[in-house]
Amino acid sequence: MNTATATRRKIQKKCRIRGHTLTVDALDEILSFAANFPGSDEDEAIDLLLDQIEYSLKSTIIEKEMVVRVATLLLEEDATPEEAASVIRFIDAFVIPKYKYHVVRKQFYQYTGSLPIHGEASAKAALYRDRFLLLSQRLSRDQHFSKPAFESEFSHFGSCEISPIQSLVGQPGRRWVMGVISQLEDGHYYLEDLTAAVKISLSNAKITTGLFTENTIVVVEGEMLVEGIFQVLTCGFPPLEDRDKSLKLFAGHDYFGCGTFTKEETIRLAEMEKRAINDRLVVLSDIWLDNEQALRKLETVLDGFESVEVVPSLFVFMGNFSSRPCNLAFHSYSSLRMQFGKLGEMIAAHPRLTAHSKFLFIPGPDDAVPSTVLPMCALPKYLTEELRKHVPNAIFYSNPCRIKFYTQEIVFFRQDLLYRMRRSCLMPPSTEETDDHFQHLVATITHQSHLCPLPLTVQPIIWNYDHCLHLYPTPHTIVLGDKSQQKAFKYTGITCFNTGSFAIDSTFVAYRPSSQEVELSAL
Repeated sequence: MNTATATRRKIQKKCRIRGHTLTVDALDEILSFAANFPGSDEDEAIDLLLDQIEYSLKSTIIEKEMVVRVATLLLEEDATPEEAASVIRFIDAFVIPKYKYHVVRKQFYQYTGSLPIHGEASAKAALYRDRFLLLSQRLSRDQHFSKPAFESEFSHFGSCEISPIQSLVGQPGRRWVMGVISQLEDGHYYLEDLTAAVKISLSNAKITTGLFTENTIVVVEGEMLVEGIFQVLTCGFPPLEDRDKSLKLFAGHDYFGCGTFTKEETIRLAEMEKRAINDRLVVLSDIWLDNEQALRKLETVLDGFESVEVVPSLFVFMGNFSSRPCNLAFHSYSSLRMQFGKLGEMIAAHPRLTAHSKFLFIPGPDDAVPSTVLPMCALPKYLTEELRKHVPNAIFYSNPCRIKFYTQEIVFFRQDLLYRMRRSCLMPPSTEETDDHFQHLVATITHQSHLCPLPLTVQPIIWNYDHCLHLYPTPHTIVLGDKSQQKAFKYTGITCFNTGSFAIDSTFVAYRPSSQEVELSAL
């Protein structure tokens, strides 16, 4: 009997003892996994794999997909059976599952219908409705804005019950309302919810921290004037919800896009994460390949990390990759392809980085992708083919994209967001709590649970893929590639930082996910 046949029978016997049935494809995958551990380690490796599979099994049948996912997790970074090393999972925006909120059942369900890139008009209406319901259900659980369960003399103390907009007519006195700021007529702003719309006056409004633009969802206090205008007195964003509280609504759902994990798997990943204290992610934005000075600076950065004791797990290169916009007037695609090849040669000249680090490439707003509409697809293979030959660990994903580093959820977004948000503001930001515009931006995108709450006329979004920009439940880290000044800000437990422009300011960031430590760096 040859070794492969003996191993096959051994696996089948182990599964029978555990009460499981194997599909043929699953058996082949387990054999492939066991081949990585010859000799005395083989038994232990098979047992470990079957132990991990059992945590996620929902029936007695073991299928190929389950084996592939668990085996990949264990084999990542050349892991031993006893200790799997760094685990990074990459999620392209276009594969993120879409969830909708069921108003009657008060729970989220996965949308399984088709998601065409060119959606019908109803998809645009659904975009606004889904955004509103996402924040509305979050607000309904906030004790300050919910209706008291029992009437008492203290019922209205500190309570700000939300009124539907259609109920404002003929109701004197102050009311709290939640709605979307819209410009239904030129020069006139309205507040809309799912029931009606009302013209608003923001002239005397006291605002909270944040950047208030058209399309943002707000909670306002005010009163109806006789002219039929709702006079806003205070205006703010819907309050944030604790991440753990949000996760309870998504229990069993793969909202982030990297697969679901059992409690045991999550605990094991958390323990591995604690040991990965030296793992770093290095993030750079604006790497102009047609600029010799920028390439020399990049080589200096790579030289520096090549010589450190523990090389970074991941380098994230965000666009733009050319100093000139790749628009209709751009005719140097073959030259850009060669420049990507030179970048590949530069990276390959650093053997430790090539062997142990991964390289993630995210396109910028002016890069050579089919459209600037969000989400943007990955860089085309034509441009990156030469680079791939030199750097086998190069990965090309959408903008925005997500990664899961052990248990840490990290979102990357390359966009000059601060400048565009400030230009679109309906009123100057409040300076009562902070005059730092980056902090205002972080407060806006986290409270809106959306990476880009700009009007669609300013930043178009694919209607059916707006969910790819949602920030709910809130991730652990948000990474912005913005040309504005390099900044880091921790807001309500969420780490958010902007890398700045590497080509212009020579700035980049080294980030330790396990401790959420941000190292703002520059040459």
